[in-house]
Amino acid sequence: MKEFVTDTNEVLLYSGEPDLKLLNDLAKGAGDLWHSGPDQGYKNAFHDIIYQTATFWWFLNDFDNVNVAISWRVNPDAFVIRKSVWEHVGGMDTSFSNRDMSGLDLGYNLLRNLGGIPLFVSGLFASENKEVKIAAADRYRFYLKHFKRHHSFYMMLRKGPFKLISECSAFRKADKSYTRNKVKTIIPPRILQPLEENPKVSVVIPTMRRQQFMLELLADLNAQTYSPYQVIVVDATPPGERDEELYDNLNTAYELKIFWQQTSGSCRARNEAISHCDGDYIIFGDDDIRVPPDFVENHLRMLQTFKADACNGLDIRAKNLTDDLKNLAEYYKNRHPETLKAGAAQNFSNANSCVSTAWVKKIGGNDINYDGGYGEDSDFGLSLLKHGAIVLQNPFSMNLHLKPPAGGYRWWGEQNKATGLKRKKQPWELDIPVKGLAPKPSPTIMYHTMKFYSEDEVKEYKLKYFFLYLFKSNEGKFINRLLNLPKRLKQYKKSVFYAKNLLKLGVRH
Repeated sequence: MKEFVTDTNEVLLYSGEPDLKLLNDLAKGAGDLWHSGPDQGYKNAFHDIIYQTATFWWFLNDFDNVNVAISWRVNPDAFVIRKSVWEHVGGMDTSFSNRDMSGLDLGYNLLRNLGGIPLFVSGLFASENKEVKIAAADRYRFYLKHFKRHHSFYMMLRKGPFKLISECSAFRKADKSYTRNKVKTIIPPRILQPLEENPKVSVVIPTMRRQQFMLELLADLNAQTYSPYQVIVVDATPPGERDEELYDNLNTAYELKIFWQQTSGSCRARNEAISHCDGDYIIFGDDDIRVPPDFVENHLRMLQTFKADACNGLDIRAKNLTDDLKNLAEYYKNRHPETLKAGAAQNFSNANSCVSTAWVKKIGGNDINYDGGYGEDSDFGLSLLKHGAIVLQNPFSMNLHLKPPAGGYRWWGEQNKATGLKRKKQPWELDIPVKGLAPKPSPTIMYHTMKFYSEDEVKEYKLKYFFLYLFKSNEGKFINRLLNLPKRLKQYKKSVFYAKNLLKLGVRH
């Protein structure tokens, strides 16, 4: 490895022949490791990761048509890494028989386990068309290193009966020679830099049947060390249940805009609010959270320090509905160290996130096909990533999530469990109301899977879904689950039917 010292005296290590003119700027940004792997034959390499993650992980596939993106497909002979990060992870794992697997392992470990940020940068290294081949024993070495053993057995099963002997042989060979994942501590988060300039922040909060909780949140936002520019509330509380004058005469440091929602669904509510946002950044929040005074400021400092486009805050679940910010401070003090990851986000939460307004408008806002169901948070985060945004986990902006038993937009989702006359029609049903069995999984979750993944990957999702149902579910004993399998298959087919109807409509904002 060769050394490159930046103009801020940080040491970068590199192999291969990178464009050295780019390194100063890269070091000032979000990444911990930079490479051009997807342009060098490594795009979607080691797709066997699907047997562990199916479609449950955003980074199963590399993203298309972007110049910069989060990617773990590292070419071991052409990458740049911060020296401090290299020393933290202890270099590459050389127990693999194939050096390509060592590079993929390095990128994967950084991204999924240690809170690192491996970035694909087009043009950092010259393109090439290398053929990446992974030996069967290396597949199992990787699986044994990172996952529980049953994932290896599942992969062995999925390879088919005709390969069983060779796969068993590869597993036994790997089981004698793999290196356990020794590095458990996350990469230390960077120190947040002081806030620069005075960016305007819009806060978007949809609410339904939780007006008193909204008053507490509005008070928290009024006590911020860096005040939001505006707070936009879209209230869907039915006319007969709401206090029309609740928000009148509130004395706030920010501009407060209240809209009574005429449609149904949290995605529509957020999009309505977005259309009224005038800020440089948009913070998305739920109506049942409490936030400390540095909440807004730390979101901005996080994005500025890392030069990122969006971040996902730290969501801390309350133990009691009466918990307050003192309890939040106590819960934070006793948090698990892993919650301090400041690397690439592995999920997205509309309960606590901050996104550049330009990026929100670039992806068009929320896809309203999710209204009445689940998965809109993941859709929003994955849509940002697929367009080339850098989305990070922010451990510095926390919220206390109260999760009251009643109210909120999840009221619509609960209707999925109802049948007959008690059931309220949900937006995803379109013009074909559910009759008899309710679809499972949620049609909007199925829509998400079919929207973002290939037919083969959707098939793998189905196989994994039923494998988990039969062998990992808490729904009764195995015999009961087996007897119930025909019913569950019918429910799955129903879910696919409604998801396909949503796909025909296309993305809607």
